[in-house]
Amino acid sequence: MKTLICSSKSTLVLFLIVCLGFQGVSQDMTPYIIYNAKGKKVSYKKMLKQLEKQDVIFFGEQHNNPIAHWLQYEVTRALHNKRDLILGAEMIEADNQEALDNYLKGTIDQKAFDTLARLWKNYPTDYAPLVDFAKQHELKFIGTNIPRRYANQVYKNGFEVLESLTPTEKSWIASLPIPFDPELPRYVNILSMMGDHGTPNLVKSQASKDATMAHFIAKNHSDGELFIHYNGAYHSDFFEGILWYLNKLKPEYRVITISTVEQADISKLSKDHFGQADFIICVDSHMTKTY
Repeated sequence: MKTLICSSKSTLVLFLIVCLGFQGVSQDMTPYIIYNAKGKKVSYKKMLKQLEKQDVIFFGEQHNNPIAHWLQYEVTRALHNKRDLILGAEMIEADNQEALDNYLKGTIDQKAFDTLARLWKNYPTDYAPLVDFAKQHELKFIGTNIPRRYANQVYKNGFEVLESLTPTEKSWIASLPIPFDPELPRYVNILSMMGDHGTPNLVKSQASKDATMAHFIAKNHSDGELFIHYNGAYHSDFFEGILWYLNKLKPEYRVITISTVEQADISKLSKDHFGQADFIICVDSHMTKTY
């Protein structure tokens, strides 16, 4: 009997060791962790509770990061059960709105939409699920970005070139004149990152995108709706970029931001990312890319 008890105890100890071992492996293989602005770990459920209280959510992504795209879809799906949603994205330009609306209404199919709209190369894997979610649930989806050709003209010739656009063309961009603060830290950082290739007009080109996205968010948002905007993280990191412009247009909006970062070790958020957003999705840098 004593031998049997000892054997049972040994089996229990071995079982616990194995379970703990698997738990350790599972923790080591976690692909992402959510942090708040102060670097404290936050649960997905707690983040959702904060998100559902807002007027606008900026979901900043790394364009080729599959975790960010998956979470964009999951967050959208979860919030659809809580709030009336409107969706919008940097990845679709304002002059493609008619084609997008026709696709959402079902008057054109995906093939026609592909032909009529300038879609990013990763659209089928990363953004089509969001657009199709909007179509399935009859939600508005807004292409918020300035047409690239006009941003390129700003890069070459400054904001003044926009004054020569036709009234129709001006309807696809922010209202003129576009306010601009070259001393905003994120704009200053662009010049630093680009070195000899950085010019004041390069920053103005970035600002033309930020201003236009803010313009179309404000234009299309209605009271009681939650606008989820998908954009490259840089456009909303550190509460600048689009937020600087949206705050000028709608200072009363309740706004919350999400950013996506990558680290080799995600167990602790790098202090460089503190304050980058209200919620920071820290993804293992070994994660595969969508392109």
